[in-house]
Amino acid sequence: MKKRTILLKVFLPAALCLLTAATAWADVNPKPFVVPELRQWTGKEGVFTPGENAKIVCKSDDPEVARVAQMFAKDYQLMFGKRLEVTEGKAKDGDFVLSLAKDKNLGTEGYSMKIADRVELSAPTPTGLYWSTRTVLQLSEQSEERTLPKGNVRDYPDYSIRGFMIDCGRKFIPMSYLKDLVKIMAYYKMNTLQVHLNDNGFKQYFEHDWSKTYAAFRLESTTFPGLTARDGSYTKKEFKDFQKEAAKNFVEIIPEIDVPAHSLAFAHYKPEVGSKEYGMDHLDISKQETYDFIDAVFKEYLEGDDPVFAGKRVHIGTDEYSNAKKEVVEQFRAFTDHYIRLVESYGKQAVVWGALTHAKGDTPVKSENVIMNAWYNGYADPETMVKEGYKLISIPDGLVYIVPLAGYYYNYLNEPYLYKEWTPAHVGKTVFDEKHPSILGGMFAVWNDHVGNGVTVKDIHHRIFSPMQTLSVKMWDGANASLPYETFDKQRKSLSEAPGVNQLGRVGKAPALVYERAAVESGSVSDYPEIGYNYTVSFDIKGAPERKGTVLFRSPNAVFYLSDPISGMMGFARDGYLNTFPYKVNPGEKANIQIEGDHLGTTLRVNGKLIERMNIQKRFYNGGKDSMSYSRTLVFPLQKAGRFKSEVTNLKVYNYLKEK
Repeated sequence: MKKRTILLKVFLPAALCLLTAATAWADVNPKPFVVPELRQWTGKEGVFTPGENAKIVCKSDDPEVARVAQMFAKDYQLMFGKRLEVTEGKAKDGDFVLSLAKDKNLGTEGYSMKIADRVELSAPTPTGLYWSTRTVLQLSEQSEERTLPKGNVRDYPDYSIRGFMIDCGRKFIPMSYLKDLVKIMAYYKMNTLQVHLNDNGFKQYFEHDWSKTYAAFRLESTTFPGLTARDGSYTKKEFKDFQKEAAKNFVEIIPEIDVPAHSLAFAHYKPEVGSKEYGMDHLDISKQETYDFIDAVFKEYLEGDDPVFAGKRVHIGTDEYSNAKKEVVEQFRAFTDHYIRLVESYGKQAVVWGALTHAKGDTPVKSENVIMNAWYNGYADPETMVKEGYKLISIPDGLVYIVPLAGYYYNYLNEPYLYKEWTPAHVGKTVFDEKHPSILGGMFAVWNDHVGNGVTVKDIHHRIFSPMQTLSVKMWDGANASLPYETFDKQRKSLSEAPGVNQLGRVGKAPALVYERAAVESGSVSDYPEIGYNYTVSFDIKGAPERKGTVLFRSPNAVFYLSDPISGMMGFARDGYLNTFPYKVNPGEKANIQIEGDHLGTTLRVNGKLIERMNIQKRFYNGGKDSMSYSRTLVFPLQKAGRFKSEVTNLKVYNYLKEK
């Protein structure tokens, strides 16, 4: 409070004194909005404005500080177009200062920030220092002038593991997306990504025939040529590089090879290791041959001075195996113990899915220094697992599992409930004390159970980005989030996905006509690669003879056809799925075309008349006994026009649905 305000209070009437005091108090900056929420904030008066020649000044000779500073400078320029020079020496007003300083109360990921005439960022570790730069970037993007409210911050997480698991086994997730996902996670201080590398579909959608059922293992294998999925995989080098690059952004990748269930990819390659009794998606764990084979699989990625699995942890799966007989339960427990110890023999920490209540038996399974994903209390009772010595990651299926369009679990998470009620201390119906030493943190997950359901990587992203923000709050702040959900939900929309990332295809911040062109020339390039849900794209066309496969627009993620490759009709393809409208532009025909897209489907109108609304479609199998929901969505491609003969004019792109 200003000194002159205190003096005025001595001479003014009481009521006016109160008004003056309230005015002075209003000058103190309230806690600013960032995701996750700041732990402690002491507001000051005024704002910090970056200097015209603002610099990032490193006050440490630690090379990691310089590296964090360079990443901060790169991201600042990427987001705001302003280059901040990284230097050492004396800081000036308008500069950013980075340093390391011991502070036991901040832990290994906490940081402090003093925003005055300069911004001083300090942390005990480079990790905390990096998180502080994410806070600065989020604050900066909420002001056109990139100003920051003056005040002091002390910020640190409740939980050390704040993560997400993505199923790349049933659906191939391109490396380009995984790299963007890491950037997004880092922007919201999420630090662990579990990559599920193998799995299989359900045989009822494949004629109840295991040999025809989809299965995939996503890593290049030179030990077993032919094991690797042919419809999408990662080379050893790119996966290793990916893990190392993620670590530079302080995100740990936990690779998962899931055995002995969910293992049809291995049985397809080597049928003799599949179980004839429990299904070929189960490995036959009674055979030494199975152990020899899976040992060799793990060895390929764990051996050597520079192994393919580059991080400190490896997930071995071990869930949902049959417990029909005591004999098989004991075999499962022995199998689990064997692969925990195998991973440890290569210097890694083992991570497992919780299954040892489901597989309760006498065979000992190592628990010391073993992490367990606690996903369903019927499979692994959390209190029992803690007593046995396991450290838990809270990932309760009934709350944080996304299974797109499956009709069980969530299609979209219940974020208001999670924000208001959940923390990693809540493992299903079992509730531990906050920051319980055996609860390392939490995760949420996306499972792509229904192979062939038309769901794209864009659709997956649409389901996970918003929960990423919400759950970053709950894993960092635990039970201490203070903003009402409605306020949080409104304000978070002002934030980017991450520096340089726009997987949602957002264009503009308010509903508007966001792009237009008088004419679209064949082969021309637009200002935007794509536009995401909810959008309207319209244009006028004068048809000309077009060969099948003629592209109207394309992006790296999708193609919109003027004449699709099969029927010559208007349609679109993305992620290997082709969808066709019952409409063709005939030579000489003039028409106004309007396409609308949201997360539920895609609509075509011609001259204002509805041609088709491609909603979620129900597809039936086995004479109607089984069904699957099929998605026909489209994030509309705009990046490049195809080689067409027709005349396309009056292109208009709206970032909202503009139904006629």
